[in-house]
Amino acid sequence: MLDLAAAREGLASQPFSRLLGARLTGFGDGAATLELDIREELQQQNGFLHGGVLAYAADNALTFAAGTVLGPALLTAGFTIDYLRPATGVTLRADAVVVRAGRSGATCRCDLYTVDGDGDAVLCAAAQGSARVVRSAVAG
Repeated sequence: MLDLAAAREGLASQPFSRLLGARLTGFGDGAATLELDIREELQQQNGFLHGGVLAYAADNALTFAAGTVLGPALLTAGFTIDYLRPATGVTLRADAVVVRAGRSGATCRCDLYTVDGDGDAVLCAAAQGSARVVRSAVAG
């Protein structure tokens, strides 16, 4: 199975994750935590973090959590997200956990928090999704 260092290499290999400045701060035992700094260019017109950035964080955190039990050859099979409140703060943190895993897939849930400068976290979105093992990776 993967460890945190290998998972971070996997994240760093994703051009879009590098663009957003995402980082894995936790990985293992059926859970993963992904964080990114909230910057002006990631906001929508009202000054809140764009919903697409929240969806990205949920998608990746869910799949990395699944990777803790299934290994690295995974793709997201699908996910849903509920936006609970406008996302403002300094950091976005996506905490994902495996709910159930089999041999070829896992179902996970993810709570997304914004963290302010004092370290106080506020739940802003919740997601659930699944990842499936793929037989071969295709670069593209």
